[in-house]
Amino acid sequence: MRIRVIWSAAAAFSVLLTAALLVPAGARGGSPVGTLGNLGELARAKGGKPLHEGSWDRKGGNADMRRVASGQTITLLDHKGAGIVRRFWVTIAPRSEMSIHRQAILRMYWDGESTPSVEAPIGDFFGVGFGEQHDYISLPLNETSGGYNCYWPMPFHKSARWTLTNLSEKTIDAFYYNIDYTGYDKIPKDLRHFHAQWRRENPTKPGRNYTILEARGKGHFVGAALFMQNRRGRGLGFLEGDEMIHLDGEEKPSIIGTGAEDYFSSGWYYDRGLYSAPYHGINIKDEKQGRISTYRWHIEDAMPFQKSLRVTIEHGHDNDHEGDYSSVAYWYQTEPHAPFPAFPGNPADLLPFVPPPALQLPGAIEGESLLGGAKASAGPVEAQEMSPFAGQWSNFQQLWWRPTAVGTTLSLTLPAPADGDYQLVGYLTRAKDYGNVEFLQNGTPIGAPVNLYDPEVVPTGPVNLGTVRLRKGGNPIQVRIAGKDTRSMGYLVGIDAFVLKKPQ
Repeated sequence: MRIRVIWSAAAAFSVLLTAALLVPAGARGGSPVGTLGNLGELARAKGGKPLHEGSWDRKGGNADMRRVASGQTITLLDHKGAGIVRRFWVTIAPRSEMSIHRQAILRMYWDGESTPSVEAPIGDFFGVGFGEQHDYISLPLNETSGGYNCYWPMPFHKSARWTLTNLSEKTIDAFYYNIDYTGYDKIPKDLRHFHAQWRRENPTKPGRNYTILEARGKGHFVGAALFMQNRRGRGLGFLEGDEMIHLDGEEKPSIIGTGAEDYFSSGWYYDRGLYSAPYHGINIKDEKQGRISTYRWHIEDAMPFQKSLRVTIEHGHDNDHEGDYSSVAYWYQTEPHAPFPAFPGNPADLLPFVPPPALQLPGAIEGESLLGGAKASAGPVEAQEMSPFAGQWSNFQQLWWRPTAVGTTLSLTLPAPADGDYQLVGYLTRAKDYGNVEFLQNGTPIGAPVNLYDPEVVPTGPVNLGTVRLRKGGNPIQVRIAGKDTRSMGYLVGIDAFVLKKPQ
């Protein structure tokens, strides 16, 4: 007999609660502040004093917000003494303003330190990239119906000071916030400071992993939000990159993954779309712009380090995709922490990369649109995404034919708008394993063969293939492998598009 187990968040919390209440009190230790969270601890007596800071109207009115002018820095919290921040809530007007999300910088300083332990754009800090706002729910961070919430516990032993700096050209008309924390005479020495660090590479570097975090000291890594964008089109091939994590100064990473979306606890390029779970999820999947915003929290599997930690990830297999990568890493550690990377000197460099529009060829017959009627004597024929490569291809794709011998043919059906003579212009691709091709109509060459060899993958631009007489509707033409350059490694063919022009 099979027993079907139905699991839910409520069931999980119920188990945690029951397990926590069943553990003998003597097994828990004698911490004066209890734990940093667990529903099973709610029945226990709580110490400390509940404290609150926020944007409420000090004059007793209803203007419960702070205005932050362009270039202005405001102090959100300035507390002397020990405590633990439990909750941080924000809402912002103008709403969903990209430049404010990316150019308003949140900083947190613990115990009188001169450099912040938290430094990130306000939108990125809450786990959503590219200056966008999207509702999602996770255990420590969420955005819900205009509210931004943080439940990372943040201990401090002597003091806490938070600031917000508006580097955007826009005024923040209303910054609402609430900070709920507990004050203590003292907290255990082993409670480490919370850290959050923003990084960005635009563009990512060929042959070098993107770095999410480089930390020094003793601590534990608790998660990352990663924002990845293809700079050369809309494809998501950058997700083939593996995470590589170096512990305590090791040269070779002891932790190597199997793909970006695998590290973030998903699979298959997030093919089922957006979702948010307590410990992992994806809140942006924009295939038109080639964007992914995803998160993973190491709450059940925190990564401790004794000397240092370096968290990196490839941008595509072997770093073969050029991207705009940014991230926020979250961790706890003893002080002092390593210096953070400097923020860009120009606030405009904080804004997301805007991909160029797709190449639009007037009157183009896209190569990939001819796949339905394509028949090859040998070799596969398919559509290929060209966004990973430098250069521009119409619609970011091409028809890709992979023959292996001279004389192999590919038959295509070329549509014509009306009867008549046309100059056939081809937009093709050159590469190190491409062959020489000739185009034929009714077995007769239309023009001279075209050499498609180049050491790099590049578009040819317009190539005059010759003059053809066509009838309205579909017309058969053939592509034949005429040979190859002596430097070429193969006979492959890429057809971006055809354009029919009236002869001059």
